[in-house]
Amino acid sequence: MPANAPRTPSSPATAPSARSRVRRLPDRAHYDAQTVAAVVDAAHLLRGVALAALLCVAPSPTCASQPPAVMLGERWHDELDPAAYWVSEKLDGVRAIWDGRVLRLRSGRPIAAPHWFLGGLPAEALDGELWMGRRSFDRLSGLIRRNAPDDPAWQEVRYMLFDLPGADGPFTDRVEHLRRLGANPATPWLQAVAQVRVANRSALQALFDDVVRSGGEGLMLHHADAHWSPGRSGALRKLTPWQDAEARVVAHLPGKGRLQGLTGSLLVESPDGRRFRLGSGLSDAQRRDPPPLGSMVTYRYRELTPSGQPRFPRFLRVRDLP
Repeated sequence: MPANAPRTPSSPATAPSARSRVRRLPDRAHYDAQTVAAVVDAAHLLRGVALAALLCVAPSPTCASQPPAVMLGERWHDELDPAAYWVSEKLDGVRAIWDGRVLRLRSGRPIAAPHWFLGGLPAEALDGELWMGRRSFDRLSGLIRRNAPDDPAWQEVRYMLFDLPGADGPFTDRVEHLRRLGANPATPWLQAVAQVRVANRSALQALFDDVVRSGGEGLMLHHADAHWSPGRSGALRKLTPWQDAEARVVAHLPGKGRLQGLTGSLLVESPDGRRFRLGSGLSDAQRRDPPPLGSMVTYRYRELTPSGQPRFPRFLRVRDLP
C-alpha cells in the first residue's frame, strides 16, 4: 500500500433519520447495498484505494483480518524415520504469510513492509519467516512493531520461504518450486529455506548438533509426500533442545536481595489453567518494566513434571508478534 494512500472516511454515508427509520426499516442486505453505493459515489475519485482500505486489503497496523490458514508442526519423536522427511533449520524469525497481495502476521495483522519489498513478491500464496539472522529476533520484532516501511533496517530482512499454502502436490514438489522462487537475482531478499535429506537418525542428530552449536534453534522436518493442510499436522515436526509454550501474565511478584524493588518473577497461567512462576530469563530492564498484566509471553522448558508443571521454565520473550 502506498505510504500516502488516503484514509477511508469514517462516515461514508449519511444515516437515515429517525423518522425515516420509523416509516420504513429496510432489510439488512438492502441497507448494506445502499451504504456501499453511497461510499462509492462519495469517493469516486479515490475508488480503488478507498475500497481497498475499507476491505482491509492494504497493509495497515489498524486493519485487522482473520488469521490466515497455516500449517503447524508437532514435536519430533525418535521412533519416526527421518529419511522420509525434508529437513531444514528452525529459524528464529517472525512468521509471515503472503496471499498474493498482502503480507500478514499469523494473527492476520498486515505487516508494514516497504513497497520495494512487497513489489518483488509473486502473485501466489507463500509461507515463511522474516529473518535477519541468528540471534536477531529482538531487532526484527522491534522493526516490525515500529510500522516504519521506510526504515533502512528492512534492507537486512530476508523473507525465507518454507511452504506454499493451498498448493497441490507433495512437499517435494513444493520444495522445487520454492527453490525456483528463491533463485531470482532480482529479489535477493526472497529466499527459500535450505531443505536437505538425511539417511538415518545418526545423520539427523549430527545435523541437529551442528545447528544448535552454531546458534540455531533446532530443526524442522516436513514429510516428503505430505500434501499441504491447514492446522496442526503430524507431517510437520520440530526438533529442538527444549520445548516452548505460551502463558498469560497474571501477577508481578516482588524480588528479594539484589532484586529488591524490582520484579522477582512473573506469575503466569497456561491455557489449561496451570499457574507457575517465570523468573529465569528476565533481564534487569524487564524486571524494572515487566510485561504488563494480561500479556502473553513465550517460555521454554525441558519437560513436564508428573503433575503437569514445566520443569526449569525460562522466560523467552513477550509474544507481541505472533
